[in-house]
Amino acid sequence: MTVTVPVTECAVANCSFNDHTHCGAAGITIGGNSDHAQCATFIDTGIQGGLPKVLASVGACQRSECSHNENLMCGASSVRVGPGADNADCLTYEHSS
Repeated sequence: MTVTVPVTECAVANCSFNDHTHCGAAGITIGGNSDHAQCATFIDTGIQGGLPKVLASVGACQRSECSHNENLMCGASSVRVGPGADNADCLTYEHSS
């Protein structure tokens, strides 16, 4: 399992951590419910936040049914965040069979 899973893209322009499609949060948490995985770190305040030089990684994944989930950690090589069922979803999410 990969220990550090980078967030390679964020297409959620109204997230305070988004800086030109790069996530400035030190780490994100994937939450949501069984039919999709939501970026639980999404904040829409109109204020730019985050760290200026840090690209986010996935800190935890609450979606145990995702095929990339290993002991509540993300095992994907990278994740993409963007609009889905909610404003900010994990687009790398794959429901395991």
